Amino acid sequence: MKKIVFVLLVCLSLTGLMISTAVAAENGIHYVSGIEGIKCGTLPGPGTYYKMYNAFYQADTFKRNNGDTETDLDFDLTVFANVHRFVWITESPKTKGNFALGAIVPLQYTDISLDFLPAQPGVDGVDEDTFAVGDPYAEFIFSWNGARYDSALGVGLFIPIGKYDQDDPSTPGEDMWTCMLNFSGTYYFDHEKTWSASILGRHEIHTEKSDTNIKPGQNFHFEWGVGKTLGRIWDVGAIGYCQWQVTDDSGSGVDPAKKNDRAQVYAVGPEVSVFLPPYKLQISLRSLVEFDAEDRQEGNITSLVFTKIF
Repeated sequence: MKKIVFVLLVCLSLTGLMISTAVAAENGIHYVSGIEGIKCGTLPGPGTYYKMYNAFYQADTFKRNNGDTETDLDFDLTVFANVHRFVWITESPKTKGNFALGAIVPLQYTDISLDFLPAQPGVDGVDEDTFAVGDPYAEFIFSWNGARYDSALGVGLFIPIGKYDQDDPSTPGEDMWTCMLNFSGTYYFDHEKTWSASILGRHEIHTEKSDTNIKPGQNFHFEWGVGKTLGRIWDVGAIGYCQWQVTDDSGSGVDPAKKNDRAQVYAVGPEVSVFLPPYKLQISLRSLVEFDAEDRQEGNITSLVFTKIF
């Protein structure tokens, strides 16, 4: 029987789940953390994979640039993303590693409402919802493995063809190209590889948005996971992420009062995953709660991910 592959396809990530608000700084985040989890530094072996991500994000709190809760807003945000990913992985004999090509098509529903409390003359609130295709993503990754570790490097590109309307914050497109650089690693604490600790870093570099003349600052994401494999088919553990804007926004459309505002957020939560050998199917359930947010919403994200091996 083919060796059971129960590691997650975690270096190839969910994209297109952009969560924004009408009053946020131009955070410009294309990739949203919290989807990959345990063994996020490991790429599976050669083969063809299909992944379907189902992610639910909800927030009713908005944090100011200093981390205080914005009390003048009646704010509510709900996002559901159904994302389809196709990945091909093959061996690279010359380098004793593997390389992967991936493509993502995201579908997203966003419902956002926002009112100022008390109402401010001449300032309208927001009450919008949209279901549409977001910006697709293409990626190349190279990985290599040792006796007690896995590692990978990659680069990808978000293509700005998703539905976008600068006056409607519920549309999923971002109106900008984004290059994303990736690095990751997993270390195993025992020879049987049942205990693991992983990291996954991503750095986003954006172009200027043509409709607003704003070039969002660069973003850095850091995900981690610590897990235990049980009975060869179960993975359980703790996961988390950090997310920072690391450079200022630029361009003629930037509000001078918000030019130096930089968003950040942290999150932590549990994960359980199971591999079903007869169906060559991995099922992963993750849920994370955000904290210490600045200049953005603060909420929670839950995802149910299916990975089919062909």
